Amino acid sequence: MKHLLFFTFLIVFIGCSETEARRPVKVKTGNVLQQSVERNKKLLAMEEAMMQQIIAQDSLNTYFSSGGGSWYYYVNKNDRADYFPQPDDLVSLQYNLVSFENDTIYTQQDIGIITYKVDKQELFPGLRSAVKLLKENETATFLIPSSLGYGYHGDNDQIGINIPLKATVSILKIDKQSTNIQN
Repeated sequence: MKHLLFFTFLIVFIGCSETEARRPVKVKTGNVLQQSVERNKKLLAMEEAMMQQIIAQDSLNTYFSSGGGSWYYYVNKNDRADYFPQPDDLVSLQYNLVSFENDTIYTQQDIGIITYKVDKQELFPGLRSAVKLLKENETATFLIPSSLGYGYHGDNDQIGINIPLKATVSILKIDKQSTNIQN
């Protein structure tokens, strides 16, 4: 009986001790994410420096900031028009893509005329922004950083990883939607 009482007391004593939480096998520090952020900051700074160098060397054109990270100048400006594309408008446009070293990536003939429903269809971010900055019968050349182009993935064809682009965009026609005309 003494032994039974002793073992019962021992089991109760051991069972009442504090439990200790298990520690994770692997501790994640977020190093990979931080390294990616730093790499992207350096890449953007380098591309912005390249854009500023292009702008400084081009004394024939006046560049404007898009407000979203790209720069552009007008090739053909339409001072008679006052309507900019709004969401849901159908825009007919043409564009080409070249590298910052002026190597042709895609010509206007390669791409053809595109009918784009503003903010409702997929275009790369820099081109979506460019369309909204131009009026009918205007053409402008945009300097687009890779983060607003095809980014770290490219287009799986002729545009590689992290390639900044020059795009000459022409708005041929804007079909206004009825809700935009009333506003």
